[in-house]
Order: sequence, then C-alpha cells, then structure tokens
Amino acid sequence: MSKQNVSTFTASKSAGKLYFSLISGVKMPQICSICEKSAYYMAESGVKSTLSAVQSGIFGEIRSIIGRHEEKKVLQRCVDSERAEFVAIYGRRRIGKTFLVKQFFESSFDFYTTGVYQVSRSEQLKNWQKQLLKYSKQRRNTPKDWFEAFDQLQEYLQSLKKERFVVFIDELPWLDTPKSNFLKALEMFWNSWGSDCNRLKLIVCGSATTWMINKLLGDKGGLHNRVTMPICLSPFTLHETSQYLTYMGFDWSDMEVIETYMVLGGVPYYLSLLSPSLSLRQNIDNLFFKRNAVLKTEYDFLFNSLYSEAQAYKKVVELLSSKMIGMTRSEMMSNLKLLDNGFFSIVLDNLEKCDFIRHYQSFGKRKNEALYQLTDMFTLFFVRFVKNYNGMDENAWSHLPDGKRNAWQGYAYEQVCIHHINQIKKALGISGIASDVCSWTKKGENGAQIDLVIDRSDRVIDLCEIKYCDRPFEIKKDYADWLKERRDIFRENVRTNKTLHLTMITPFGLAKGKYESCVQGCVTAADLFQ
Repeated sequence: MSKQNVSTFTASKSAGKLYFSLISGVKMPQICSICEKSAYYMAESGVKSTLSAVQSGIFGEIRSIIGRHEEKKVLQRCVDSERAEFVAIYGRRRIGKTFLVKQFFESSFDFYTTGVYQVSRSEQLKNWQKQLLKYSKQRRNTPKDWFEAFDQLQEYLQSLKKERFVVFIDELPWLDTPKSNFLKALEMFWNSWGSDCNRLKLIVCGSATTWMINKLLGDKGGLHNRVTMPICLSPFTLHETSQYLTYMGFDWSDMEVIETYMVLGGVPYYLSLLSPSLSLRQNIDNLFFKRNAVLKTEYDFLFNSLYSEAQAYKKVVELLSSKMIGMTRSEMMSNLKLLDNGFFSIVLDNLEKCDFIRHYQSFGKRKNEALYQLTDMFTLFFVRFVKNYNGMDENAWSHLPDGKRNAWQGYAYEQVCIHHINQIKKALGISGIASDVCSWTKKGENGAQIDLVIDRSDRVIDLCEIKYCDRPFEIKKDYADWLKERRDIFRENVRTNKTLHLTMITPFGLAKGKYESCVQGCVTAADLFQ
C-alpha cells in the first residue's frame, strides 16, 4: 500500500474510548494488513470508535477486523516467513473466515477462487479457469481435470517476478466433488512444487469443518502434516460481540449484548443482520418471525451445507435441545431407536468438531457416562422457538409471555457462561491454576444438580450456581441453607477432602445482606466481558 494513499491519524484514549483524529490524507484504506503497521485500526480492548466519522463517510468505506488478534498474528507470521506456507482456516459457517483473509490481505491476492456449493467438477473447473484468466491475463483452455488446473496455476505463479505471492482458495471442500481427484491434485501441486517454493503463501478455507479436519489436517496420505499453520476460527466472545455492535452503531447495554448472544451466539454474519434503529426484540422478530425473515431458513441450509446426511444430524441436535443438561450416548440411542454403530459415532464426532455440541464428564462419573450437550446458541434458540412455530404472529418474540422468556434466559445464560469459562476463571483469580470443568448431578429422592464445577489442582473445588436476573441477587436464609445443603450432598457423594467454595455467577452480583458471606466467590456479567 502506497504511503501517499494512506490517511494518517492519531489515536488517543479518553474515558475508556479510543478517538481518532484525522491529521491529513486523501483516502482511507479499507483496512490495513495488521494493526501494528496500519494507518487505521479498530477495536482493541474496551475501545470504541468515533462512530459519527464512520457514519458521515469522511473516512470513506471503513471496515475492520474486530478481535481475531491471535489469528492475525498467525497470518502475519505467514507473510513474514521465508519459506513456503500452507495455511488452513476452518470453523463454523458464517464465522468470518473469508472476511478475515480478505481484510487482512486487503484482497491483494495473486490468485483467488472459491468452491461452489453442489455443482459438478466441470463447472468448478470452468470457474477456476475464469479466475486464472482474471489474474494472469492469459487465455488458457479450460482444464480437463484438477491435475491440469494446478499445472496451469503453477505455470502462472512461476512467471511472477515478485518477492512472494499469495494464493487464496475459499470453500475448499466444495471443490472436492465425487471422483474428482481434487485432493490428489492438490497433494501433487504442494508436494512436487509448492512446498519448495519459498515465495508461495497458500491460504485455504472451508466451512465443512469435518472435511477440513478429517481429509486435510488429518490426511494419512500425501498431505499428512503438510499444513504448516492451521487456524480454527471460533465465534466472537461477549467482549468481541460488544465491540462489533458498537462499531456497527449500536448503543446497547451489557445485558442487551448478553441477550443477543443467547440468540445469535458470537457469529459475525448473524450480528451483521441486526439494525441499530430497532430494539433487540424487534430485531429478533425481523430475523426469525417475519414472513420473509432472513434467518427462517438458515437452520436447514446450515446443516444441509455441512452434512450429506443432514437429517440424522438434525435429529440428534433436536433431541439434545429437549434436555438442557445433556444426555448420555445410551440415552440418545434409546430415544432415537438407533444401534450403537459407527455411523452414530461419526455423527457425534462431526457435530462436536463443528462446535454444535460438546461432551463432558459429570463429576465423579465413569467415561461411558459422559454427557453430550447442545451448545450452539443459534441452534438452541432456533429449535426451541422457531423450527416448529406455525403461528401467524410476526412479532412472536415481542409477544412471548415473560414467564417463558425468563425460563429460556435462565438456561441460555448458563450456556453463555459455558462459552466464557476462561473469563470466569480470571474473575475468580484462578487463571494460572490447572483445573477441570464439568457439572454434577445426583439423581433420586435427595437429588441435586450443580451447574458448573471447577476442580482445581490447588485442592479447591468451586461449586458454581448460575442465576440470571435483572438486579443484584439477594441471598436469603432459605437460599443460603439450600446452597449449604447441596455442598454437603456433593461432599458426601463424591467423598472428597478438597476445600469446597460456593460461587455465584449472576449478572449484577450480590445484594448486600446477612447471608452474602455464605459464598466465597462471585462473578458478574461485567466479568464475562473481559
């Protein structure tokens, strides 16, 4: 990027915000390669931009990479490397993989193409040839197969007189159509030439996470261990979600951001559909319940685009949505009337790799009693409220009775906390202590359940109770007695000599009172945004 085309400005911190003052320049770039070397950067910790400048357009079209600090460091190492690099970026659909790469490199690729969903090999090859013509300015015959396609790419790249060249292939799994030999051709390209070409930086992306993990990263053949820099892109945290919404012109409270997260998770594409001129409830009605709501068909598209046996995968997540704490493998098979076979194992493994579900041990239980739990926030909300909704009310979420909404938010807040375990540990001052995280349940007449158990290596166990409410939570005598009773039941059943700490996780902390001291730790909503 030419220095003459870069607007220069300074950044100064004031009252927790970062304000940009334009010094000089003609045209703002869309985004720099990395924040350390940029003329424009955005959204470091706790920082808000001067939105009026963006909205009035004086900076031109400004788009920024929110968060993704570690991923940007990996991409910068790729650029700075003096050897050939093969970067594979994978993660859930709509998570921002393509955006990250295009913004980081400012779309300055020496070759870029993308796979197309459910089209034939011949159509994929035609698209490849069209893209190669665009970048090389040389006409070539449409390649007859993928081996010839990569030969043409190699021939073009070898003609470039550049210090380094960047090749970006998006939606890589969609290029691997049946009997296409795409992977074999990619293997030949990389092993016979690419890996020895120190100028080459090959970036590939894929939303079909299981394909990326099993066929590329986990390849047992010629591509085994060939990826030099894998990047797993996760949803935004609450902190990053808040930054993104602020950047988009929202002035929402932490509680509104949390309630947004309960519905959309930290998925950038879903967040981009929100309108700052509407309330959160109005936005949810628009996205899910209006006649042509944009996310009304997202659930089916999401699973159909990821899995060839989509119906089987949907049956599993829909079953798990009915039992919030989760189910054992045997419970799921019994409900679904399935045999314990290899296909069911593949379904569970693939759902976990795509971050739809997690499996975890209930404290003190055997390995075969592990629980599987639906954790994808969007899927949880959709299956619970949208999938089987047949009403005509286009404002169904706004009109939902408070009792139903409160019950949902109580459970959803638990899931938000599960997505922010690191922030909870930091708030408790135990980030540097090795620990295992699980839950605990005791069935029977004197049954009990503990939402979150943190078993620490310093011989302390945090027994966490998660409460969602809109004011400081007051611990009264009966509740204090109940907490202590659960602690005693836990100790008796797991037979531990470790110190047991009672911990509350509640948005506004604890109200001052006589029984506040019965808990040893408290985590607030503000802590989750760290």
